[in-house]
Amino acid sequence: MSQTDLIEARPAPSESLPDFVAEYRVDALDWLDNHPPHFIADQLARMDAVQAGMAFRLLDKDLALAVFEELDPVDQQQILQGLRDQSFRELVEGMAPDDRARMLREAPAKVAKKVLAGLSPRERRMTAALLGYPEGSAGQYMTPEVVALPRDLTVAAALAMVRAKGSSAETVYTLPVVDSGRRLTGVVELRELVLAGPDTMVSELVVTEPAFARATDSAEKAARLMRETNDINLPVVDSEDRLVGLLTIDDAVEVIEAADSEDVARQAGSAPWEGHYMAAGVFQLARYRALWLMLLLFAATLTVSVTDFFEGTLQQAAHLALFIPLLIGAGGNAGAQAATACVRALAVGEVRVSDLFKVIWRECRVGLVLGSLLASAGLVIGAVFVGPRIAVVVAITLVLICGWAATIGGTMPLLAKKLRIDPAVVSAPMVTTLVDATGLIIYFTTAKLVLGI
Repeated sequence: MSQTDLIEARPAPSESLPDFVAEYRVDALDWLDNHPPHFIADQLARMDAVQAGMAFRLLDKDLALAVFEELDPVDQQQILQGLRDQSFRELVEGMAPDDRARMLREAPAKVAKKVLAGLSPRERRMTAALLGYPEGSAGQYMTPEVVALPRDLTVAAALAMVRAKGSSAETVYTLPVVDSGRRLTGVVELRELVLAGPDTMVSELVVTEPAFARATDSAEKAARLMRETNDINLPVVDSEDRLVGLLTIDDAVEVIEAADSEDVARQAGSAPWEGHYMAAGVFQLARYRALWLMLLLFAATLTVSVTDFFEGTLQQAAHLALFIPLLIGAGGNAGAQAATACVRALAVGEVRVSDLFKVIWRECRVGLVLGSLLASAGLVIGAVFVGPRIAVVVAITLVLICGWAATIGGTMPLLAKKLRIDPAVVSAPMVTTLVDATGLIIYFTTAKLVLGI
């Protein structure tokens, strides 16, 4: 077959796996052969349970395992439920222990029991050990399959050990160095061993005092440490500094992605959901968002109460009502910007709870600067529409409300962290709703003082 024929035989780029399965196309196998595992996994995640199961059963054994490990745990459970016992056992046995444990943490008890029962004794022990660590800890995400080297080996002996044990390890690029009690004393990169002379001692190449995480530490904290140190693997130790595993870069990326996705959802006033967005149903997405919207709706009654309280002021200067949307919008946006910046700074370790007063002073000044810029525009707009007196009220209010909103937005995430609440829960919509109500109090109080009403 010519190269032109090969190109013409490939599925058109616009065609997707759901199209092949829905139409019972026999060339679905060709489509699967021409796409990488991560792309196939994305297509499976977009499909319903029946279609995804049909498509997955078309994969050969090796490709099926690679695709399966690319899926999120919720999608993995969906696939497992449609497999026969033999295929089920082969798939879960071939998974990396950390990936298997991550899936089981979110699986129903029935599925978890079936998975553990189908494992070999060795794989069952490793999986059970990972499941025993606290939820969200580095211990639950690490791989226990590690090649650890003694310090007193030559490079030649170390490379021989890597060749002998490396096939059962998830990675051999970073090699922890341990003492006789398996306590971590350093790390050495495979590159250093390959480039060194065969008679060189490992102790001459080892990096002492390496970055590491404890198994009970937060997985997100460990993953962000890897980003700061540019490590592709991070040793994980127990409370007595004994090596128990490695946190690999692929798992670290997943941890950070999951944490960032959760923060984004909460900052938008929504509960985070599992699985692929395109596979989530309308009512499922609505359920995750409804609670927050109801809470924000009740919180917005503060704004109604404030407006009702200052009804007399509005009656004496009806033009004040024209600028309410402008003012609460400016204040809400300023508060949301500050809250988002502070949540992000907390997540990456740029800000600590002890920096509370520094953040208050910084955000207050930022808000006042922004308010002054907006006030210059508000003064012109107010003068054109309603005259200079109301314009002065609007300008003064913009300065005050932006300073107040930025201070509130920067402070609330830090206070939430101090109270052991996820800072992202103090989301931008919540800050905006609070600033709306307090901003109206500032507006009407300023109007009474300036206009004398």
